[in-house]
Amino acid sequence: MNVNRRTFIAGSTAAMASASLLSAMTGKAFAQGTDTIKIAFGARGLRTIDPHKSIQGVDNWAIIAIYDKLVDLPRWQFPATVNELVPRLALSWEGSPDSKTWTIKLREGVKWHKGYGVMTSEDVKFTFDRVIDAVRVGGVRAKFTNIASTDAPDPATVVFNLKQPDPLFMLGVLSDYDGAIMCKKAIEEKGEEPIGIDPIGTGVYQLESVAPDPSQGVTLTANTEYWDTPAATPKLQCVYIADTTARTLAILSGDVHMIEGVRAPGWADSMTQRDPGLIFDVVSPGSFFTVQFNLTVKPFDDIRVRQALFYAIDRDEITTAIAPISKRTYGLNPPSFPGGFTAETIPPEIAYKYDPEKAKALLAEAGMPDGFKFKNDTSQREDFSAIMLMIQDQLRRVGINMDLNIKDHTAFHADQNIGTNTLSQQSSAMPPVPTQVILTYLAKGAEVTADGNGGANMSHYGVTIPGIDDLLDKALAEPDLTKRIEIVQQIEVKALTDAVILPVSDNGFLIVRSPKVDLGFDVVSGYVNWPLSQAKFV
Repeated sequence: MNVNRRTFIAGSTAAMASASLLSAMTGKAFAQGTDTIKIAFGARGLRTIDPHKSIQGVDNWAIIAIYDKLVDLPRWQFPATVNELVPRLALSWEGSPDSKTWTIKLREGVKWHKGYGVMTSEDVKFTFDRVIDAVRVGGVRAKFTNIASTDAPDPATVVFNLKQPDPLFMLGVLSDYDGAIMCKKAIEEKGEEPIGIDPIGTGVYQLESVAPDPSQGVTLTANTEYWDTPAATPKLQCVYIADTTARTLAILSGDVHMIEGVRAPGWADSMTQRDPGLIFDVVSPGSFFTVQFNLTVKPFDDIRVRQALFYAIDRDEITTAIAPISKRTYGLNPPSFPGGFTAETIPPEIAYKYDPEKAKALLAEAGMPDGFKFKNDTSQREDFSAIMLMIQDQLRRVGINMDLNIKDHTAFHADQNIGTNTLSQQSSAMPPVPTQVILTYLAKGAEVTADGNGGANMSHYGVTIPGIDDLLDKALAEPDLTKRIEIVQQIEVKALTDAVILPVSDNGFLIVRSPKVDLGFDVVSGYVNWPLSQAKFV
């Protein structure tokens, strides 16, 4: 769908008006006595419930309900220290003095769903052998490549042997959805692909059904043999409503109880006006919204062109428009993370303060004084489309015409994940681990591939032109966290000097919740999906 900013805003306004009308008509009716909490996401449908192949963040809400991890965040915020991580399938852990060996004692007697037996160290070893196998998994693999081997000396013990020291291994590698422990027997019986729609986990919920109709989505039912506190609500239903209007109507009418919020200008304020009782749960810093320049596509192989776009994009204008959900970022790590650059600390030569005249001068120097035109894809999801439509306007001011093609969110990710885009966009949550965003987006080993089994290095940095891999190796070999952060900042300086990735904003992930649903905790920070095991109607 080809649109511009004017038609996008007009559509958003119409959605808000329709929502207001329905709210008045229905009186915000809410079904009482239901045994199912329904949460609606802004995507066309399910991609996969395989934690190692997930490329659509909203699918991860089902993943974290079905599967358990070795450790988890305190509900729901990033811990101040690794010691604040919550034991899950791991009972305890210990790192070697050089942080290259991590020994974990497992919880015993934990049962797999649907009669698949008891979880043991063999399942943990199988999980991490699988996630570092490029043939079997997708873009998350880069996060785990520091694992040299995983040993299972006895059923209740797992030993991770790392190539380089990692003092934050338990947090950075094991605490997110892709650290979910998978059932060896189930995958061997069902197969690598079928497990994506027929998962077997140890989590508080198990799969009941995946409906052909995305509006019915994925239905989960409470695991009656769960090893920990049982689910507070019998069923959880993750449904997919890509259309903003329909999703907004769904919560105002009481058809669903939680929705993925619309990260677009003015939307949160309009919803508060329509229903002051709605609760807005926002994680901060949330998702890192970045734009990567495909170095294999002309004229983006010319550093002057890339730097021209950096100067032409007004990130202050973007974050102001989407405030308070969106916050300005300066380097790849947000200001709140260890070593993250701020407005005051980022070196001026890589700050790329908005300067359209400098952008025009660089284009003229590159032989394009009249600018140029190129095609680009984005997602219909509101944070993607709102930001890219603003960028489209900003580029037009310096003579660059970005012909923007807006796709549904699921198709956008599927295509971009095989390297089809020119200015690729990512919106991903990261742990407060300084090397994680670099491993994910800049490492040579994370290069996107045409078969979809590569990573999220959409620029082909380190392959098309020299990258940061030597510095990254040096950072990963440094056990001292302070010294490691210094190297990370050097990496950020080089990547921004080469103008291969532009950090645009940190967008808090927003879920709008009916006041009749109590989560059992407050959402503060952390990953952009949080546990609903204790969510209940009040």
